[in-house]
Amino acid sequence: MTKVTIYKNDKGYILRYKVLGHSGYDVKGKDIVCAAVSCLSQTALIALVEVLNIREEDIDYFIDEDMGLLDVKIPQNMPSEKLEKINIVLRTFEVGIKSIIESYPGYVTLLYEEV
Repeated sequence: MTKVTIYKNDKGYILRYKVLGHSGYDVKGKDIVCAAVSCLSQTALIALVEVLNIREEDIDYFIDEDMGLLDVKIPQNMPSEKLEKINIVLRTFEVGIKSIIESYPGYVTLLYEEV
């Protein structure tokens, strides 16, 4: 099962997301659930850099393909205008994950934690 954790601060801003594990929907290379979650999580990271022009080195992220891990942390000292834009991207990621869970229950979980 793929476990997605979204971390929000006390103002409701998403400042981190972590995706861990393989869904187990199908074998590696044919797992459409894993592919969908991977696509969403990687697109969110790429959008932060290429659409919002946040320097890649300013985003703390870690990828381990074997474990199925992507952990993305947004610096907490970002200006509020920038956090608003970042959260449009990250809330879109959240909506996409919820949609996958709705279509494929039992293969992906979504948890929330506070930063």
